[in-house]
Amino acid sequence: MEKKVKRIALLSGGGDCPGLNAVIRTITKTAISKYGWEVIGYVYGYRGLYNNNYIELTEEKVENIYKEGGTILFSSNKDNLFDYLVDDGKGGKVKKDVSDVGVQNLKDAGVDVLVVLGGDGTLTSARDFSRKGVQVIGVPKTMDNDLSSTDLTYGFISAMSVGTDFIDRLQTTAKSHHRVICCELMGRDAGWISLYAGLAGNAGVCLIPEIPFTIENIAKHVAKRDEQGMPYTVIAVAEGAKYADGTKVIGKIVEDSPDPVRYSGLAAKVADDLEKVIPNHEVRSVNPGHIIRGGDITPYDRILSIRFGVKACELIDEGLFGNVVTLHGETMDYTSLEEVIGDAKFGKQKRVDPNGELIRAAKAIGVCFGDE
Repeated sequence: MEKKVKRIALLSGGGDCPGLNAVIRTITKTAISKYGWEVIGYVYGYRGLYNNNYIELTEEKVENIYKEGGTILFSSNKDNLFDYLVDDGKGGKVKKDVSDVGVQNLKDAGVDVLVVLGGDGTLTSARDFSRKGVQVIGVPKTMDNDLSSTDLTYGFISAMSVGTDFIDRLQTTAKSHHRVICCELMGRDAGWISLYAGLAGNAGVCLIPEIPFTIENIAKHVAKRDEQGMPYTVIAVAEGAKYADGTKVIGKIVEDSPDPVRYSGLAAKVADDLEKVIPNHEVRSVNPGHIIRGGDITPYDRILSIRFGVKACELIDEGLFGNVVTLHGETMDYTSLEEVIGDAKFGKQKRVDPNGELIRAAKAIGVCFGDE
């Protein structure tokens, strides 16, 4: 007879994302009120699991976090227990596989199921713990919306909405001063945030990773807008976009992170390059950075987070461990951790189709992507 679930544990890893708290709230409330399970949360992701640092989660504790950004469990994107930095006993540090410590801590805490809220790196460890016999459920977390296994991820709509607000606000100052303003938005190697925010905010140019661009093509479009009586242009710049010659702008490399490349500075470079070829315009750049992932979440993401959280509990109740909650069309579904991580490992992230309907629609209304 299968062991009945009595206690589950949550942890959030990787970068924070709008909707994390809403998912934590939903899983906690559903687990307690519908299934009668106890719920704990490990603090600071896998580091908390290693240090056996957790808090009890109650309905009262999570009741009012439904719209708050961030995560009450905090997070870390550098703590892979299968390759963890520990003291070597000689005053230095060495990386070791300490995953057995995590497994034992779960047993000692009486945890029957571990629910992991994270992106590629965090879910890779979830898969590896599943291989060691831990009953794991994954809930995909990325505002970049680049996971191929799900049609949509919670947090994307909120991040895109904040990005849209930035583009909207830049329109008024660009128009007032007849400026060209480049706004850099997060999204890593996927252009979803910049594309959606750019279109929603009526940006004249959208630069995304999937479509290489040239400064000359952007300058031609700015000149065309001038001739049409619109002597100002707002450019939505995805942080991971690239020039036609392959040039990308990297802010820094963080060696001990699963995503070591940190993009930053592309909008500033594009602005500098543009100003050299369009001397009749002042060109500025702005980079809201992490602002788009903070603050309250949109009503849509609040609802989506409820759906993801409830489905996670249903998978636990049905014993469908080793899976990740996914959304396909209007149906909440699930995909195996092995498949999700395999897709990520072999570069099967969900990217904008350069020849897709949305790009065609954007070009039909005159949006430039710098490719022509």
